[in-house]
Amino acid sequence: MSTINEETVTLNEAKALIRELASKESLLLLSAPGVGKSDIVRQAAAEAGLPVRSLLGTQIAPEDVSGIPRIINERSVFCPPRILLPEEPEPFCLFLDEFPAASPDVQKALYALLLERRLGEHTLPEGTWVVAAGNRQEDRALVRQMSSALVNRTFLLHIRADVKEWLTWAGQNNVRREIIAFVAFMPEVLMRPVPASPVPFSTPRAWASLSQALDLVEKGGILDRTTRRALAFGRVSPEDAAVFCAVAEENIDNVLSLEEYINQPELLPEDPATLWFVLCRIKNALANGVLNAYPPERLNAFLMALPREHRFALLTGKVYQWGELGVEEALFESLREVTGLPD
Repeated sequence: MSTINEETVTLNEAKALIRELASKESLLLLSAPGVGKSDIVRQAAAEAGLPVRSLLGTQIAPEDVSGIPRIINERSVFCPPRILLPEEPEPFCLFLDEFPAASPDVQKALYALLLERRLGEHTLPEGTWVVAAGNRQEDRALVRQMSSALVNRTFLLHIRADVKEWLTWAGQNNVRREIIAFVAFMPEVLMRPVPASPVPFSTPRAWASLSQALDLVEKGGILDRTTRRALAFGRVSPEDAAVFCAVAEENIDNVLSLEEYINQPELLPEDPATLWFVLCRIKNALANGVLNAYPPERLNAFLMALPREHRFALLTGKVYQWGELGVEEALFESLREVTGLPD
């Protein structure tokens, strides 16, 4: 199931929709692995004062949904499992995790539950939420094709990772300062595409997990260059791990603000990894429109003050965007240097 050209929502937007809709409508959250779908469902339920009862799509059978039959008065009656229908008729949040990975028989068993909030002859307590979550087929996760009948019984919400939301969450949940700073300066590292091979890759969950691991080894007194690199390369994308470790070893807290570097290019760091990190920050600022606040003459002077290889690193693939900011002198000088044309 592709998400190309489909509208997405952030985790906080999804949480608001869950709060408003889940008692009457069934919701299915879809995203790449590691975005935080499960956590946001639990947060929404906690804020509403509802206990969460979870089923994993990969670990249940149809009878775990419909129940086991027993004979009562010469008739078979299906007895729903306690997790789906507790003795006390109090509302709860039914969370169907890894839902797209469930077998076709399990998905079929969930039809009435999703559409009618019913398990055989039994209905769920009034006010109960039904929320499902899972990965997409393009994420190369364990996902099965969902039937059109099942899809038609739910609201599909496609979730995206949002850097601002994650940074706020990270600041409130004791994520390490160097990781927060790294993601803030290079937002693209928060969520990388799922790789073709089964190797670590960067996700919000991976960065939070790395932070916790670094805290643990630091508490144990064994955090050094080797352990940092082992943990980083074992949890996030290799390219992100390399830059994160290099910058962390150079002390990311010493990196200056974007404005200071643009106004005084001579302050750019000499260490190659830290310098590359700063140049990436500047390219991100260009893409996000942050550099629009600077006068053309200041930006032009900044680019002209850079060594040729650093200037080319900023201009490559971004000539049109730089041209819109009025840095013709730097662009023409770079063109002359590339082509060897006389002044």
